[in-house]
This record gives sequence, C-alpha cells and structure tokens, in this order.
Amino acid sequence: MKKTFETTSLNDNLALPNRLVMAPTTTWSSNEDQTVADQELAYYQARAHDISMLITGCAHVSENGVGFTNEIGIYDDRFIPGLTKEANVIKQGGVKAIMQLNHAGNKALPELIGAENIVGPSPVITDMIPNAVKPHELTDKEIQEIIHDFGEATRRAIQAGFDGVEIHGAHGFLIQNFLSPHFNHRTDEWGGSEENRLRFAIEVFKEVQRVAKEYADDSFIIGWRISPDEHYQDGLRIGEINHLIDQLIQLGVTYVHASLTKATEVTPRGTDGTMTTVETLAKNIDHRVPLMVAGTIQDGHDAQKVLDLGADLVAVAHGLVTDLDWAKKVKAGNNDQLHLSISQDDIEALKIPDGLWTTIQNSGNWFNIVK
Repeated sequence: MKKTFETTSLNDNLALPNRLVMAPTTTWSSNEDQTVADQELAYYQARAHDISMLITGCAHVSENGVGFTNEIGIYDDRFIPGLTKEANVIKQGGVKAIMQLNHAGNKALPELIGAENIVGPSPVITDMIPNAVKPHELTDKEIQEIIHDFGEATRRAIQAGFDGVEIHGAHGFLIQNFLSPHFNHRTDEWGGSEENRLRFAIEVFKEVQRVAKEYADDSFIIGWRISPDEHYQDGLRIGEINHLIDQLIQLGVTYVHASLTKATEVTPRGTDGTMTTVETLAKNIDHRVPLMVAGTIQDGHDAQKVLDLGADLVAVAHGLVTDLDWAKKVKAGNNDQLHLSISQDDIEALKIPDGLWTTIQNSGNWFNIVK
C-alpha cells in the first residue's frame, strides 16, 4: 500500500500527505431550512483524519437546483455561518476541506421546488429519478444567472473557510445535461455542436475561477467531477469528456475527479474495451493535473490497483462511512480487519445522520446491512 500513502501535490502551492480523499457523500441531513445541521458536522468531523482531503456532499448553487431532500444550500449568504462550522470541523483534523457545488438541472426534485421550476438545456425528461417531469428550457438570461450563481457560491465557500470547491459536472445533473447530446437539443450558442455543448461548463469554470482569484489566494483548489459517458445510444462519450478536460486543464483546473461504478474494471462505452476508463483518462491527462478516481474502492488492494492504472488520488466513500479507521487499517496492511458492513448498533459510534441511515436502509443493501 506504499503508493497510497506517498506524499503528493495538487499544484505548486499545495502538498498533500497522502493520496486518499473522502469522496462526496450525500447525507440527506440538512436542517429543514437547508442550513448545515449538527448531525452533519459530527459526521464529517468523525472522518476528517488520516486522509488528505474531504469533499462534502453537494450544495445547490441556485434555489431551484436542489437534487436531494435535506441537501445543504449555498445560494444565499444566510448559509455562510453553517458552512463556516462545516469547514472548521473538517480542517481541525488537518484535512483540506472541499465544498462540492451543484445544480441538479432536470434531476431537481419537483416536490421541493415545484414542477414548473425544473430546468434544463432542453425539455428532455430524465430517466435517472422517479416521477421526473419535463424541464423548462433555459433562456440565455437564465443560463447567465446560473453561471453567476456558481460564482457567488464559490465566494460563499471561500468566506466560510473552505480550501477549495469541486464543480459537479457528473451524474446527469445540469452541467452534464448541457454536455450531453441526449439532453441538449439546442441550436443556439449553448448547444448543437460539441463546442457549443461544452460552452456552459467552460463558462461556469471561468466564473468560479474569476471569483477565486478575487477572494482567495493561489492555493485555492478548483476541482471538476466528471462522469465519462452515458448509457444512452446518443449519449455522452469519453472522447467528448477528454476534450472538456483538455480545455479545463488549459484554463487551470486543479484536478479532475472521475466518478465510476467499479473503478478497477469499467471500460468506456463505444470503445474496444482494451483499456479501462481510468487508463483512458490517465493517458489523455498525461500528468498535466492530478486524476482523482472514485468507484467501489473497498480496500487497500482496490486503492493500489486504481493508482497502478494511472490515477493520482483515490476517493473512498463506502469504507469511510462504515469504518472510521479505514485509512489507518489500510496503511497498516490490515485489509482483513476493515468493517464494510453496517447495523443499527453502529449508528451512534459512526455518527451516521438520521437521513443517511434512512437512505442506507432503503438502498438495496449497498452497505451490507447487518440485521
């Protein structure tokens, strides 16, 4: 496991003690007014040790961009006090605190914001959530407002004390809606050609970067999360994602974060399958920026394999949810001692928020629930 615990760096201004990151995990645990709740603070504090960075679950940058019940907001200054507490509890453990920024797009929940407020690049219904509704096609003015919202959210994250932000361009949310030929049927400057479909993502990045340069120093982190492809026949493919990555690198992105299913095995759609997705992304990035990878990384062997495939950073979710000493055990080579299951008796010790536990119980046993 030596490579996993090597020191590394994100940029010229930021060294990391190891290559482990806590992947963003939704907790369904905000207060009813979308402010940060005490249970979420306890959850992150319990895990902010022995890793290099912790990425929060997503916060919505616009009032109509909420994709989960009890998701924290970052679209108004009233959220800054709670966000400050969250940054502080993460950083107390010597871990870099990264706030993930998102707009849910056509995956926003109509029961929370009203069906008439669901938006997308085109009026195409998603199949990724139950009871989805046809989104309103965004006007140019509305697009510019959301771009501005990402910038304002970045300002709030900086004022709250976060070390960086991760822009959520994955999982079929709004940014990926614009990238995808399946969801984006526009014929203006925001759709049609690949160049136009990439435009929204690029303008979001530029706005986030502009705000970061105004309010933060050069060590501020701007990461970008991707899903490399889509399952639709006319969906996004890895070639288009690589073109986006190339542009983001030229603009100065700090890292690229690939969210995969089984990171050690999955291959890109539309290819001959001789190279894994990690290898394909790593070949294109070619060490220009760090590549972070998430996707069913259960133990130290998985982490090492992902690094051997070409990743620079390993993002772990499940293991850090069910075992607070995951990193220590992996470093010691005690993979056989990892706790990868969970039961009602574990909840208090693991500081699992009520909303997260409810979701785990309804998740089809993703977390190996022990009765």
